[in-house]
Amino acid sequence: MKDGFLKVAAATPDIRVADVAYNTEKICSLIDEAVDAGAKLVVFPELCVTGYTCGDLFAQDILLKEARLALHRLAEYTAKKDALVFVGIPISVNGELYNVAAALNKGKILGLTTKTFLPNYGEFYEMRQFSHGPKTAQEILFDGQTVPFGPQLLFRASSMESLVVSAEICEDAWSTVPPGMRAAREGALVIVNCSASDETIGKFSYRRSLIQGQSARLICGYVYASAGEGESTTDLVFSGHNLIAENGTILKESTRFANGIIYSEIDVKRLLSERRKNTTFQAAGKPRLKQIPFDIRIDKTSLTRSISSRPFVPADGQERAKRCEEILMIQAMGLKKRLSHAHAKSAVVGISGGLDSTLALLVSAKAFDMLGLDRSGITAVTMPCFGTTDRTYRNACKMSVKLGAKLREIPISASVTQHFKDIGHNPEEHNVTYENAQARERTQVLMDVANQNGGIVIGTGDMSELALGWATYNGDHMSMYGVNASVPKTLVRHLVHYYADTCQDEELKEVLYDVLDTPVSPELLPPKDGEIAQKTEDLVGPYELHDFFLYYLLRFGYEPAKIYRLARYAFQGEYDDDMIYKWLETFLKRFFSQQFKRSCLPDGPKVGTVALSPRGDLRMPSDACGISWLENLKSVRESKGMDSNESKQGSCS
Repeated sequence: MKDGFLKVAAATPDIRVADVAYNTEKICSLIDEAVDAGAKLVVFPELCVTGYTCGDLFAQDILLKEARLALHRLAEYTAKKDALVFVGIPISVNGELYNVAAALNKGKILGLTTKTFLPNYGEFYEMRQFSHGPKTAQEILFDGQTVPFGPQLLFRASSMESLVVSAEICEDAWSTVPPGMRAAREGALVIVNCSASDETIGKFSYRRSLIQGQSARLICGYVYASAGEGESTTDLVFSGHNLIAENGTILKESTRFANGIIYSEIDVKRLLSERRKNTTFQAAGKPRLKQIPFDIRIDKTSLTRSISSRPFVPADGQERAKRCEEILMIQAMGLKKRLSHAHAKSAVVGISGGLDSTLALLVSAKAFDMLGLDRSGITAVTMPCFGTTDRTYRNACKMSVKLGAKLREIPISASVTQHFKDIGHNPEEHNVTYENAQARERTQVLMDVANQNGGIVIGTGDMSELALGWATYNGDHMSMYGVNASVPKTLVRHLVHYYADTCQDEELKEVLYDVLDTPVSPELLPPKDGEIAQKTEDLVGPYELHDFFLYYLLRFGYEPAKIYRLARYAFQGEYDDDMIYKWLETFLKRFFSQQFKRSCLPDGPKVGTVALSPRGDLRMPSDACGISWLENLKSVRESKGMDSNESKQGSCS
């Protein structure tokens, strides 16, 4: 559970209907397997001790007595197991039979969660054998010990107070008001479901969507363990379709029609962060549900879940194309509104031949098309100076012409040289003054050209640059509308690539592909042998790393030590540990020191869940101190952030 990762298991044992001894052996075997794999929470199917399909055999004393003895045996079996285990079992209380999920931990029966909704339709006739549980939890005397009994029991980890687990049973999740809703409102972060859902055509996809949706609605982890082929009898077939979900994402899904165990790690701290931020997730007020402590150690959990190294970019090609089309539409719609509201006659874009200005120009063209305006109203301004290379200059000019924009070339070398004379700066001294003077001159030119044409300046800077403060204050930092303000650099590349692939203009496609192959650079230093001398990623670090850091810092509020651990895991084979540490430290220092630039950002369209607008998603003080975050990162120097046996498994998603 280090860093909040709870390894969970959904287990479907081989069983024989009504053979309690056999079933108990198989359950014990899977408990061993799950605990050996590091699982701290293990979930078994509904009524798995006896079999779900026993029918009227549930009225037989011999079956119920064997089940009761088996429950005590299973509880004793967990005595030396560091896990919370849920098993489905029939239990007779005061002459009535109940379908329950028994929670077992360290040799004890902690509680018996009763099934709230008993299906009595189609192939299900549970009301024939089982009674409805009590409306609220109570305590019963069970074989000489007092045990909580009823719905919505809350099991709270003694070692990690925020970890609260509650159980549902099969049909409960399919009901209009699932018991897990109340449990979640009172603090349950993980819902388990002991299920016996038979298989019919298309049911698996509905079941998958249901569990995925439940985890999203309740902002929780969800562990669903269903009965497998041993249950198949008479008219019913069971597939052992197990699922592990977290806040709308399926972390792991079993192969159907094959019994066994699936594992994943639920990020408890991530769920807590999401609930804290989501003001519509309302707590239930005064706690009313029964809370029962359980005991598990906080160990280092080896990760097996997929952690994408490019969290802003969908791995699936079709999904990525949809994302790109949607973002381009959001950007263009935002710009369309600004142009219309400002009665702007033109849009002015400083075009450098780099990725960001290319995307801004493409978005401007799309917005003009939406407004029914001729693209000649877009003024693309190239402003060659000391660092401009032939390659970027040619690409800037070609794409502007191909897109139908009005191209203007305004060299600024002379004006910047005069400015150096005015302020007494030696032009041979290539320092920050040398660079920023060019950036501010370009912005002045763009603003004045916009005035000439009754237009507005379109900002080109992206979210990754804003996070790092990689912008010249009152230079490229400023515009009348920043279309790329919430688009990370890793996604900018894919947006340009998508446009190139779908534009149906081979010449424009060729130019855009060359832009994609050009190193990211502000081109503020003189070229070396005609090539770009100033490569941004050599100075501030790889943007794919910075986008990863940004995503997990702002989206989930992760500590730097945890971000470092995840980065090591996600970027295995791409960057070594020292490189990741170095650039994460750089990111944190720049992120905190450069907020003053973000505090006065121009408007720009929000396109994703992570954004830096001071008016919306990041209301951060300009002078906030980041020392605590840096100290937290330093703590990984001793531990190196994760287990030595932790390795990346599966593809990124």
